[in-house]
Amino acid sequence: MLPRHSDPIAAIATAPGRGAVGIVRVSGRQLAGLAQALCGRTLRPREATYLPFRDAAGQAIDQGLALYFPGPHSYTGEDVLELQAHGGPVVLQLLLARCLEAGAAVDPATGQPFLPGLRLAQPGEFTERAFLNDKIDLAQAEAIADLIDASTEAAARSASRSLTGAFSQEIHALRDALIHLRMLVEATLDFPEEEIDFLRKADARGQLQNLEQTLAQVMGRARQGALLREGIKVVIAGQPNAGKSSLLNALAGAELAIVTPIAGTTRDKVQQTIQIEGVPVHVIDTAGLRDSDDEVERIGIARAWDAIAAADAVLFLHDLARWDAIEYRADDAAIESALAEKLPKSVPVIDVWNKVDCVPGAAAQPPAAGRAAVHLSARTGEGLDALRRILLQVAGWQSAPEGVYIARARHVQALRSVQVHLQEAAAQLDAQGPALDLLAEELRLAQNALSAITGEFSSDDLLGVIFSSFCIGK
Repeated sequence: MLPRHSDPIAAIATAPGRGAVGIVRVSGRQLAGLAQALCGRTLRPREATYLPFRDAAGQAIDQGLALYFPGPHSYTGEDVLELQAHGGPVVLQLLLARCLEAGAAVDPATGQPFLPGLRLAQPGEFTERAFLNDKIDLAQAEAIADLIDASTEAAARSASRSLTGAFSQEIHALRDALIHLRMLVEATLDFPEEEIDFLRKADARGQLQNLEQTLAQVMGRARQGALLREGIKVVIAGQPNAGKSSLLNALAGAELAIVTPIAGTTRDKVQQTIQIEGVPVHVIDTAGLRDSDDEVERIGIARAWDAIAAADAVLFLHDLARWDAIEYRADDAAIESALAEKLPKSVPVIDVWNKVDCVPGAAAQPPAAGRAAVHLSARTGEGLDALRRILLQVAGWQSAPEGVYIARARHVQALRSVQVHLQEAAAQLDAQGPALDLLAEELRLAQNALSAITGEFSSDDLLGVIFSSFCIGK
């Protein structure tokens, strides 16, 4: 543990701005003296006490509730003091300053400061201490931030499920099974003449198979959880006046983008996040793709291509009302060629045939090989539900939210690493005359990758990145 982790810390624990209630939180060892100095009385553990908060001169700053949680039965595992006052930013700053001042003040009974070294908390430091003091594991700590940042109800419920330990329990079960297999393999290394029979009798191959099957199930749920957290970035692309801005407005249910008959109205990206069955979908409207002499429009078109290159999926919008025009088809073909050149093959392109209301009975256009397609009207809303279903399909959404826990991209990457090491372990075990030292090493690496998810095996750099994304008072 770094030296700073032993410092007592204080911070405003509620969001900036005005509110009915604001909280100042202090965490450290032996806070009883500070609580007495701040509140003028002894606080009973885990019992709210209504009292005035006074400055050093005895003048009331505010009146509110004080709660004292002696460690280890607290959020951080240390002593925690919370002062709940009215939520004005000036009041809370005065209370925070008073806490720091009282911590440095000398206790007449001991001649020492009430709480030496009390300082402002860094982002995420309260939750970091909860992790370091074994109150939560790393996946649960991340779930706290995900619960705060959740943009949909499904994401919030899934984050809550991870916070209660649903994801961690599955990781621990995998790790325990992996440790059992490792012990079995490593125990045979000292008995080279009997090792193969011993592993066969212990069904090492069956244990490894069960591990791979369980891992696949966990990976599936983790991918769904990562999708709930991260969402999918969808870019609407196509020629000017194909109805891109109208489609954005229709999907969002609001007039976000300006719609006019004038080609080139959209000059820059317009983005809105919607949700489809709880999955966040970040929809980006872009400038119409064409050759232009207008400098501003050219910049917008360049930005459109940048957005397309970073997309998880592209909606290629076609205008049915102009489909009979040879020039329009040629320009669409040029965009098609550019998409094929600039987009990775893993990024799906969905053909969207717009303005079916303008061309009643329009013949369905054949989709490109392996591509999804939908006919719709951005103006009337016809076909929008079909498009929403296709977006969920290309995103890979399969599970109902009730069965999913929140997960992050790093969790999915770690699980993929575990999968690779288990596959290498299986190859070693199936080989003629397997090298058991290599098999044991692959199992060890798989265990390390699993342990990195919950923080039992992680670097200080990783912890710094994770907790720096938290708010100050958390």
